[in-house]
Parts: sequence; C-alpha cells; structure tokens
Amino acid sequence: MDEFGGPRCHSGTRQAFSHLTAARVWGIPLPTTFSRREGVHVSVRAPIARPRGSGVTGHQLTDPFASAVMRFGVPVVDAATTWCHLAASLTHDDLVAAADHLVLTPAKQRADDRRPYVTTEQLRARVDSYHGPGARAARKALADVRDGAESRRETLLRLILQRAGLPEPELNVNVYDDEGRWIGRFDQVHRQWMVIVEYDGEQHRLDDRQYDRDEIKIEDAIQAGWNVVRIRKGAMLAGGKTAIARAERALRAGGWHP
Repeated sequence: MDEFGGPRCHSGTRQAFSHLTAARVWGIPLPTTFSRREGVHVSVRAPIARPRGSGVTGHQLTDPFASAVMRFGVPVVDAATTWCHLAASLTHDDLVAAADHLVLTPAKQRADDRRPYVTTEQLRARVDSYHGPGARAARKALADVRDGAESRRETLLRLILQRAGLPEPELNVNVYDDEGRWIGRFDQVHRQWMVIVEYDGEQHRLDDRQYDRDEIKIEDAIQAGWNVVRIRKGAMLAGGKTAIARAERALRAGGWHP
C-alpha cells in the first residue's frame, strides 16, 4: 500500500495492527498464546496522535521504511518491520524462530497465502535500515535465520545443536534411497554422515494418519542406511543436553568429528 495503514477508522486516521498483534496476524510462532490481557497493538504514522482506548496499545511510527499491507482483510504492518519490532521483547532463539517462519519457502504453496512473507535478503535490508528498539538484537538474530524450518520447535532444536558445535544440517529436504525412490522429507539432514534429526512433536502422535506416515518414512530411512535421531520436547530441557548427546553420538558414528 502506498499509504500507511488501511481503511479509515472512526477517528478518520489510517491505522494498522502492529507489534505483537501484527505477529499474531502473520502467524508468527510465539512463546505465549493470545489472551485478552495482551490487548491490541495499533500504529499510526507520525505526526498523527497514537491511538488510545480500552485494551489498545497505541504506537506512533516515525520509521520511513515501515509500511502496511492488507492481510486477511485487515491492515497490518509489513512482515519485516513487524519482526524488527519483536526484537525488543523476544529472546534470541524465539526471534530467530519468528524470522524462520517469515522466510520459509514451503514445500506446498497455498493460493490464498503465498510465501515466503519476506525473503532473507529483504529481511536483511530491512534490518540494515532499522534503528528502533531491538535493532542490535535483530542484527544478531539475523545471522542465525535459515529458510527451511517449519515450526518453532524445529528452530529451537537447530539452535541448541548449533551452539553445541554440531555441523549445520540441510532443513526439511527430500531423502531418497540408493535406487532413487523417495523416502520422505526430514527436519534436519546430514547427508555426509547419513544422519537424520527429527523433532517429534505431540501433533505427530495425536493424528493417526500423520503418525503412520512418520513411522513408515522413518522405517524406510533406517532400512536405507540412515541413522535417525528422534528428539522430543523433554530432551530439549536443561539446555538440551540430552538432545545434544544423542545427535552428537549419531554423527560421530557416521564419521563426523569436531
């Protein structure tokens, strides 16, 4: 949109959802779920006075590079600027997970929700032009952003293993057997050492069809010679010591060494 915001509100000013509310609209995975106490964040372009009202947190933006777009019929601050705003409140890992969500190029596109919402290059350019709260945190987090993670937990697991000095994997890529038959897509793939690391979330066991598909592809991968490490949430506690130990053991067995 050429002008900031969208449809005129009752006050006659152009407004857009921003900050945490914009993150919800963009579907960004956050460490907390929405509650009424969170309220709604709304921004306007300076010099318009910031919005006020019950349950409304108003913001006045002076950033010339911030823009607004229509998403699902509502005006919302652009994805890259929304991520920059989150940098003032999220931890490093959650900020990386938020960016991974925005830059993801999915295996299958939805006609009504094209992705990525912003490319890594576009996000980098936006961070370079951003000088608001959290700018330093955004620049630091950007170095860890990758296209490929399909969930917050996948990103958190990747960062845990990365900090432990383990090699960087390919993310959500196809794996084939020696005869070229497709086995499946896996979260983290280390082809050189024939190791697959999968985050095993609750949804995989609650959906019977998903569970069956996962079990079959993992069995096929093992038969094809892959060492498959399945990590659940509990293994990521206490700094991820259990997850690190299991992934490292598999990698060393495949011939990797620091």
